[in-house]
Amino acid sequence: MQENLVIVESPAKAKTIEKFLGKDYVVKSSFGHIRDLSKKDLGIHIDDGFKPVYEIPSDKKKVVDELSKLARNTKTVWLASDEDREGEAIAWHLTEVLGLPVDQTKRIVFHEITKRAILEAIENPRTVNMNLVNAQQARRILDRLVGFELSPVLWKKVRPSLSAGRVQSVAVRLLVEREREIIAFRSTPYFRVVAQFHAAEDPDEVLFKAELSSRFNTRDEAERFLESCKGASFTVSKAEEKPAQRHPAPPFTTSTLQQEAGRKLGMSVSQTMSVAQHLYEQGLITYMRTDSVNLSQQALAQCKEEVIKLFGEKYSHRFNYKTKTKGAQEAHEAIRPSYIDRQSIEGTPAEKRLYDLIWKRTVASQMVPAEIDRTTVVIDTDASQLQFVATGEVIRFDGFLRLYSESTDDDTAEQSTEGLLPKMQPGDRVIPTQIAATERFTQAPPRYNEASLVKRLEELGIGRPSTYAPTITTIINRGYVVKQSKEGQKRAYVQLTLEHGKITQKNLTENCGKEKNRLQPTDIGMVVNDYLEAQFDTIMDYNFTANVEKEFDRIADGDITWDKMIATFYGPFHRMVNKAIGTQTDKLAQVRVLGTDPATGHTVKARIGRYGPMVEIEGAEGEKARFASLKKGQLIESITLDEALALFALPRRLGELDGEELAVGIGKYGAYVRYGKSFASLAKHDDPYTITYERAVELVQEHKAAAAAAHTPLRTFEEDPEMLVKSGRYGPYIAYKGKNYRLPKGTKPDTLTLDDCRRIVAASKK
Repeated sequence: MQENLVIVESPAKAKTIEKFLGKDYVVKSSFGHIRDLSKKDLGIHIDDGFKPVYEIPSDKKKVVDELSKLARNTKTVWLASDEDREGEAIAWHLTEVLGLPVDQTKRIVFHEITKRAILEAIENPRTVNMNLVNAQQARRILDRLVGFELSPVLWKKVRPSLSAGRVQSVAVRLLVEREREIIAFRSTPYFRVVAQFHAAEDPDEVLFKAELSSRFNTRDEAERFLESCKGASFTVSKAEEKPAQRHPAPPFTTSTLQQEAGRKLGMSVSQTMSVAQHLYEQGLITYMRTDSVNLSQQALAQCKEEVIKLFGEKYSHRFNYKTKTKGAQEAHEAIRPSYIDRQSIEGTPAEKRLYDLIWKRTVASQMVPAEIDRTTVVIDTDASQLQFVATGEVIRFDGFLRLYSESTDDDTAEQSTEGLLPKMQPGDRVIPTQIAATERFTQAPPRYNEASLVKRLEELGIGRPSTYAPTITTIINRGYVVKQSKEGQKRAYVQLTLEHGKITQKNLTENCGKEKNRLQPTDIGMVVNDYLEAQFDTIMDYNFTANVEKEFDRIADGDITWDKMIATFYGPFHRMVNKAIGTQTDKLAQVRVLGTDPATGHTVKARIGRYGPMVEIEGAEGEKARFASLKKGQLIESITLDEALALFALPRRLGELDGEELAVGIGKYGAYVRYGKSFASLAKHDDPYTITYERAVELVQEHKAAAAAAHTPLRTFEEDPEMLVKSGRYGPYIAYKGKNYRLPKGTKPDTLTLDDCRRIVAASKK
């Protein structure tokens, strides 16, 4: 019999832990959850106190068999799954499946995989915390109930094969509301006035910029103001200098790491979590699912040591950050490097970049605030009641900024006039070298990116550290949301400049509306959202969703029981489902009339069809209607009549090739070039509305070459001409006497002998 069996969640974690524990310990992985709610029917006995029905998925049976065998032949089993509710639930499922007594089996947790942390955990084992298990169980059961009961309502009332989820639906609502703000927004121009001044006594002194405190709505107003400034005098009415401090940001929590990795490294939320998981399992960082900004005493001491070593004593400052989040889930420590003296690591480029970000943020959090001098100068003019304001900021001591500065979501901020300002006193005269009135435009609120969506969900109290990444992945996978980048469009604007007593005009252009990796709801996402809001307003309410999270926290604290919490939720919810099924919905609400087709006089409308969003021109009596799919990024709610009519430009005839017509169209499986009776698919970057004749010919030739290659066997055998190794749509295969045979995994077709082929055929026949 062996002494100790330690069960962890992942093979990588097992490998790292094994190094620290020695020969008396065998470390094995459960590969995540070993049981889940049964997929057959609901998997919950509603009439029996919402008792869950668990099953071992087929792909986990082998793992469970191996662990059972090992557990039977081991004196002590240690359950070392992750330290959050999900990990606690995995530990409990292991006790159930392996037949271990839940009140006697040793449960250990550690939030970093270091020798010290693991040996400390072994010294201080506990048993499975059933309150945490029940909080996880409540979330799983509640989400299954919502999904299981809501989805069939959507199939019946909106469209088949749709699905809904509790947190996901609320996240989609946020995106839909933002999209509607953007659709309703009308950009209006205004004029921003910025002047360049120098001191009257010293024309060679540094020029500084100041902005007019008011903006003008029209060009006439801006021009009148510039006219009034000709020959006017300008005097400093206020010059104020204030010292200020800028404090470092606290160490990372799950959500702030996701936000900052998105902003600084361009990583998606799920990519950030995947890379962080690898770093944690290799023992490089502490546990990556946490609400806490707290650092251990040991980490604080190591940070101090590191700061003094790198920058000297004057840069070190101890900050004890405290977590403000109510009910911070199993809050132990912020995300930090396991060994703070380790500045860089070996690994993939993504692992290196994320580790560097975590290291800098942690160490910078224990550095002195930056010392800043903020200067404000107000300038009066005898030409107007309006004042010019100049603000300057000078960093006197860089402090933590020497190592790290936090990014912001605001990528639309106008260019600032801040900089170093010369010393000035009230009453000093200043002279403008130039005053420019530049046309600007009000901007629609920006679409969310993954980082700003996580920030908003956290502000609303929706979801917890472990739920942000799967929530975003789910709404994208369900087709309710797309993540896309858009090229900007050229926009003309005017700049009027007063210089040397003359006003000149420049007509300029700028790129506007450029977006990178922004989340936009799709038409089906908007329709589903509207239906759920109309019929299930409680479920879609932000406060309700946040309160459910608080209820889970109360279960984790042992204040309420999970079955009572589910019962309180389920009764009213089930009544809403029954009411929705019995309520007639107005299908016409899903159709938007755009206007009349000038060519035929028939109505043009936009709606969701069998294959997605489309526009339709109604046919005359006895005639068929014409249909066209919407382009990527177009929405039923915002498409114009002109944009809709442009979609009927397909199929486009491009000319002839070898006597056959060449045309571009869109079919059931996407955009294509038709050449006689052959069809060649367009590449992702090809636009069917703008593709050239030359590019279409290129695609046709590529298609012909691929078809010819598919018909040429990869291998033939003189001794048996009927035996052929061919290349097919799903990879190489054997064709023999009118039948096809799949090659075993890993077989290289170019090395196959006739005997090999005969063996594969014989084995396949069996």
